[in-house]
Amino acid sequence: MPSIIHLIRPEIADLEPYIPISPLEVLADRLGLPVNQLIKLDANENPYGPTPKALAALASEPHYAIYPDPEQTQLRAALSRYTKQPMARIICGAGADELIDLLLRLFLSPGDAVIDCPPTFGMYAFDTGVCGGRLVEIPRREDFTLDIPAIERAALETQAKVLFLASPNNPSGNLTPPEEIEHLLHLPLLVVVDEAYIEFAGAGVSSWVGQHGNLVVLRTFSKWAGLAGLRIGYGLLPEALVEHLWKIKQPYNVSVAAQVAALASLDDLPYLQTNIAHLIAERERILPLLREFPQLKVYPSQTNFILCRLLKGSALTLKQDLERLGIIIRHYRKFGLRDCVRISIGTPAQNTQLLQALQVAIV
Repeated sequence: MPSIIHLIRPEIADLEPYIPISPLEVLADRLGLPVNQLIKLDANENPYGPTPKALAALASEPHYAIYPDPEQTQLRAALSRYTKQPMARIICGAGADELIDLLLRLFLSPGDAVIDCPPTFGMYAFDTGVCGGRLVEIPRREDFTLDIPAIERAALETQAKVLFLASPNNPSGNLTPPEEIEHLLHLPLLVVVDEAYIEFAGAGVSSWVGQHGNLVVLRTFSKWAGLAGLRIGYGLLPEALVEHLWKIKQPYNVSVAAQVAALASLDDLPYLQTNIAHLIAERERILPLLREFPQLKVYPSQTNFILCRLLKGSALTLKQDLERLGIIIRHYRKFGLRDCVRISIGTPAQNTQLLQALQVAIV
C-alpha cells in the first residue's frame, strides 16, 4: 500500500500541535471525581454562564434544522449598536480564533513574516504555522510590557505583514497602553488587537477602527457573556478588508445556536454587566490574598484571571496537588512563563475554596 505522508506540506508535518484545555467530563474521568466536585479555573471561562435570556432563546429556537444566516445579519446589526461601528465593518466567526486564521489566510504567502510578542495567546503562532508563515518573536519585557523599539526594527527588517497584540494580554493580564498601539499603527503592516478580555478592563481601541486602514480589533462572547462552548466571536475591520474576508469565510461558519445566544446576550447587557462587576470585584479581593503567599509572585491583572509565578517549588506539582483537591488551574513551562500558573476568577465560594486549597498545597 503506497504511503502519501510525504505529500503533506512540510511546515504542517513539522508543526507543534496546539494543546487545548480538557473539558470537565474528561477531567472528572481522569481524576476519578464527580463533575460537580470540580472547580474549573484553568480556561478563563465565565463561572456564571450565559444570561437566562440566552438560555431561554436557545430552548425556544425552532429553526435548528435550517442552515444559519451566512451573513449573520441580525447579529451584526446588534453588534453595530453595541460597538458603535457600522455593520459594514463587522464580520463574525466561530470564536475569534476563526478570524485569526482567516486574517492570516488573507495576508500570508508561504514564508511571509508575522510578528508575535510572547508570552501571549498561543493561537497566533499556531495559525501562522498552519498558514505557512514565518514567525518572528519579539519577547515581552520582564513585566510583560511590549518592547516597542524591537517590534519596529523587526517590522522593517523582516517586512512582516501582520502584528498580533493581545490587549489585555493572555496569560499576563496587562493592558497595552493606547499610545503604544497608536505608535505601532504607523508601521506598514496589519495590526491585529485582540480584545478578548476588554470587558474586564474598560475601554479598548475599537472606536479607532475605520480611522486606521491597518487596524483590526477582535472580540469574543466566550468570556464576558459565558458562551465559550458555542464559539462565537467577531472582528471590527476597515471596509476594504471586510470585502476580501467575505470571499474566504465559510458561509455557514456561525451556527444558529451561537447567533441566537449572542443576540439574546446583547439584549440582556445589564445582567451580564453585573456578572462582570462581580468577577472584577473578586479579582480585586483575591489579588492581595494571593500576595500573602511568600512562595508566589502575583502579577497585576485587568482580566478575569491572575498570573502567578512560583518562587519556590514547581508549577506542575502545584497544579497536580490542586487537582487532587478538585481545583483545576493552568500551569506553564514555556519561555517567559517558567513555573507560572494562571488562575481564572471564579465565584466567591470557588475562590475561597481555591485559597483554602493553596494553604494545603503550597508548603
